[in-house]
Formats: sequence, structure tokens, C-alpha cells
Amino acid sequence: MIKDYFLRTGKRYASKWTVLFIDLSIVSVSFILAYFIRFNLSFNFEVQMLWTQLPIVVLLFLIGFLIVGSYKGVVRHTGIKDVYAIFNAVCLASIGAIAVVMANRYFDFVDRFTIPLSIIIINSLLTFLSLAASRFVFKIAYESFMNTNNAPTKNLLIYGAGESGIITYNTLTNHSKMKVKVVGFVDNSQHKVGKQINGVKVYNKSILTEDFVKFNNISEVIFSIQSIRPKQLRTLVNEIVDLPVKVKIVPPVEDWINGELKVSQIKRVQIEDLLDRPPIEIKNSKVSMDFEDKVIMVTGGAGSIGSELVRQICKYNYRALIVIDQAESALYDLQQELKQAGFFNFVPIVGDIRDKNKMRTLFEEYRPNRIFHAAAYKHVPLMEHNPYEAVKINVAGTKTIADLALEYEVEKFVFVSTDKAVNPTNIMGATKRIAEMYISCRQQEDRTKFITTRFGNVLGSNGSVIPLFKKQIEKGGPLTVTHKDITRYFMTIPEASQLVLEAGAMGKGGEIFIFDMGESVKIMDLAKNMIRLSGLHYPDDIDIKITGLRPGEKLYEELLANGENTLPTYHDKIMISKVREIDYTQTRTMIDELCISNLFFKDNVVHLMKSIVPEYISNNSDFCILDQQNQKQKNLKKETQIRFSQLNN
Repeated sequence: MIKDYFLRTGKRYASKWTVLFIDLSIVSVSFILAYFIRFNLSFNFEVQMLWTQLPIVVLLFLIGFLIVGSYKGVVRHTGIKDVYAIFNAVCLASIGAIAVVMANRYFDFVDRFTIPLSIIIINSLLTFLSLAASRFVFKIAYESFMNTNNAPTKNLLIYGAGESGIITYNTLTNHSKMKVKVVGFVDNSQHKVGKQINGVKVYNKSILTEDFVKFNNISEVIFSIQSIRPKQLRTLVNEIVDLPVKVKIVPPVEDWINGELKVSQIKRVQIEDLLDRPPIEIKNSKVSMDFEDKVIMVTGGAGSIGSELVRQICKYNYRALIVIDQAESALYDLQQELKQAGFFNFVPIVGDIRDKNKMRTLFEEYRPNRIFHAAAYKHVPLMEHNPYEAVKINVAGTKTIADLALEYEVEKFVFVSTDKAVNPTNIMGATKRIAEMYISCRQQEDRTKFITTRFGNVLGSNGSVIPLFKKQIEKGGPLTVTHKDITRYFMTIPEASQLVLEAGAMGKGGEIFIFDMGESVKIMDLAKNMIRLSGLHYPDDIDIKITGLRPGEKLYEELLANGENTLPTYHDKIMISKVREIDYTQTRTMIDELCISNLFFKDNVVHLMKSIVPEYISNNSDFCILDQQNQKQKNLKKETQIRFSQLNN
């Protein structure tokens, strides 16, 4: 019956006035008990005097409680600060009682109001202990009766016995909807090992064995170490990933909500937390100054990179932000997200960058000062079978926006490219390289600053390997990897967007900015780590299947093409690529032909692309035959030249 009452009312907070009434009742009982203790549990005192003094004492404590506000705390979350508040209120009321007694000796404004000092002291102690104890009793009662979660208790370990670890412990144990038991803390400091925190033992990391985990039925290990470096975190995680536990991490203090850690912020360790390099941090950014009172246009603004660009741009003091994308659902989702975040100074436009008339209308209406061109087809296998579509978006679409940028005197045009444009082996990479070459041609007119950014794979972007692996793990596997030795460079979406914005600010025109992405990552190792971070085992729980390289896919990516080198910038992670010289007149003529020709036959499109980009050699693709034909033609031409030379001699 009592439990049912708690279950019905447990989700409501007790009224502060109810708490105040209970506190005053405890004060009354404590004052009466103080008299009995003072007179050896007998009635050897004037009871009438007690009843005269009691209302005044209660009034003094009421004033103390109101001043300090000790009754306002949420009882079920009682902590040290609440106990401090009670102590301050009791001290204030007791000092007031002594002051009234002393004043009454001289002015006699209350008849027979003389309280022995010993009773005031005894009452203070009893009241403080009773008030503090009552709150913890109610807290325990709440945890016992009000918890409607019937899930079994979850045992876990907290890695880190410092201040962050203690805060994590308090957050977990005070959360009313969770049934957790912290089995212990794990710490590398020998000064802490063997001691206890809140009754929980601190262990050395040597106890992290399968036997210990199974014996204590531990399901999670939470890393709660502030300012931990990715390399250190990776080392620690690798030590326990083979254990049958989920691995979670507490975010940095600066990410806590209003300075307080919430249970919802404790997340599983993500694969981006284990990158082989520290996160990129842009310092002394010029972006703020570059965006001041500017009209900014982002094409492909609802895509993975484009949407993050928009999110970051929204934080600056620009005049207007134009977001263009042909995917209406994704654009709508972005619009709602920005509105909920309090950003309204942007204009979402559903439009296709291939529609030159529509784009011209937008340029005429908004007159952009900055363009970030992120619209593109990017899926390698799909584009390998649809080369003409890839050309229409990645080349012709870029050409349309670049031409309009010059016509309407846009100050800067920032092009989002890819490492697949370096010595391309597929249609997608080749089209991005052709787009790079076209904006290099337009840069020669020296009216708009054309800038290119080139980076590797983006973690978590649409269609990337990370979301694919997550879906495959949810379905029970297997994970599909195209080759056991395939490697890729990786960066996070915010890092990629940050690079684009910073490059746009620092660019003078004509540069190709590349990014120091550290060491490339083996996709096989990435797959194994994702399985482990999910609390599963390879190959027992989830297997990995080798499917073979897809058409146009490389074993490894490059950030520099043959004959390129780099120049430094003021940021040690951003460099400028010095590309090989091209014949701008001939290149532009060939690109114009590629964009305006009705080359609906795949081979015709790809043949012209290979003429524009001589380093484009297909790999594991149907178009490899074109390279063989080109090589035969080159050999035949070379033989003809040799014979002609011999005849002349």
C-alpha cells in the first residue's frame, strides 16, 4: 500500500513549504528533547516556561530557514551543499536565540524568557543532526519506493578516481531512473589504490581481467579522465576492448550542461575518439573578420559537409546566409534544427546547381560575397556506372557556379574537393580533379579568388564506412571490407568544415589547401575496433567478410599528385599544394566540350575525361580497357616515330 502511494506520487517534487513545515516540526521536537537531556530525562523544570519559549525558538528558526533557503533543496538529491545550508541556518537561529535571551535580560520584553546556554547548544546539535538525517532518510526512501524502473541492477567500473570520477559516481548513483552499482574505481595512481571513495574501493588496472569482470558481473567501464589525449585513450581502450564490457567515456568539463554532468552525456567511446592524431584546433582564426557583414552562399548545404559548414557559419556575424540543396527533406531537417537552435538569419533554397537560370536568379537577388561549393555526387561505385551524371553535377555544376561567381564579382569561391582527385582511379575522383582544373583556369582572370580544399574521408558522413559498419553491427554482421590491406585517411565532420572555413579566410586565390591527416587507417583495424567498442568479439560474435575491391577503388588514397609539393601556412596542419602547370586555354576548351557535348555513351565521356586528366588510370573497372587502348595507341605512335626517324636517317 505504501509502495503504491510512492509509485503514484514519486515523480513529483515535494513542496518546499511541506519541507519547511517538517523542518519546523523537527526543531520543536529537538527543543523539547534538549530540555529533557539537560535535566537528566526528568520533569525537573518548569513546563510552562518551555511552552512559552518554544514558539519564539521556532520563529527564530523559521527566520533562519527563510534567510538561508535550506528548505528549497530537492530532498531526493540531497548532497553536501544542502547539509552546509542546514548548518548555516541552525547557526543563524541559535545565534539569534542567544541574542534574544541576552536582550531580554536588560529589557524584559518577554516574560520569563530565559533559556540556559546549554539547552541552546544541545538543541542546535540535535536540530542539525535530525534535519540532515531526515533528508537522507527521505532520499533513501525515495530510492527504495519511487524507482519504477524494474530493470536489473547494472554493475560498472569507473576508470579514474580523480574529481571527475567522483562527480561521475555521484551523477550515476543519484539518477533516480537508473539502477546502477559502482563496483569500484580503477586508477593508475599508487597513492589511491587500496583506498575507498564513498565506500567504493579503488583498484589498480591489473584487476581488469575477464575473471574479475565475470565474477562481479560488470557490464560497463566508464572512462572519467579529463584532458585525456586520444593516443592515451586509445592505449587504455585497447587494454580492455577484449573484455565482455561496453566502453563509455565522460565528456570534457566544458561540454557539461550548465557546469553539471548529466547521465545522458556519458556516451560510448566512438571510433573518432581513437584517431591516430590529436583533434584539429584552429587558433587565431581569421574567419570572423572574413565573414563580417558578408552574404554567404553554400551549395549542397544539406549534405554532410555542407550542413556542418552552415552550422558553423551561423555562429558568425554575417549579413545573410543562402543555403542551396536539391534534397528537400534534408534541407527541411536542417532548417528545423537551426530554428530550434535559435538561428533565423538564413534562407533555405531548394534548387539544382545545374539549372543556370535558377542560379542566376539567386545571384541576382542575393549578390553573394562568399561561396562555399560543397554540392557533388560522391559515391564511387555509383558514379562508376553513371559517368555522365557525375560530369553533369561535379563538373558542369561547378562550372555553372564558378562562371556566375565571376559574372557577379563574388569575392571568394571555396571549392570542397577530395583526396580521390589525386591521381584518380575512378569517375568520381576524375570529375573532382576536372572541377579543380576548371576553377584554376578561371582563377587566371584574377577577379574572383578561387580556392580549393582537399581532404580525405569524413567520419560519419552520409554513405561513409562508419554508419555502414554501425548498421551491420546492429543486424548482427558480418561487416564487409573490400580488401584486408585497404587504408584511408580520416577526419571528423567538424574538422573538415573548420578546414574549409579557415582555408576560405586565408586563401589569396589559386591555392589547393591540403590537411595533415596523420597516418592512414587500415579499414580492417577500424572494423575490429568498432566490433570491440560495441561490447562484442571478432570473430565469435560478429565476423568480417572480404568482398573485393569495388570498381574504381584504390587500396590507399593520396593527398598529393605526382609532381606536387607543399608550402606551409600559419597553421601547421594546413598546407598549400603546388600543383603541376597545365595549359589553361586547352584545358578550358576540353572541359567546355565535356560539359556541352551530348556524350551519352559511357566510353565517350570517360575517354574525354582521360584526355583532360592524363594521370586518370582506371582501377578494377570496366574502363580499364580504355587505358589499354590508349597505351596501344601511344606504343603505335612511338613505333611510327621511330620508323620515320630511321627512314630519314
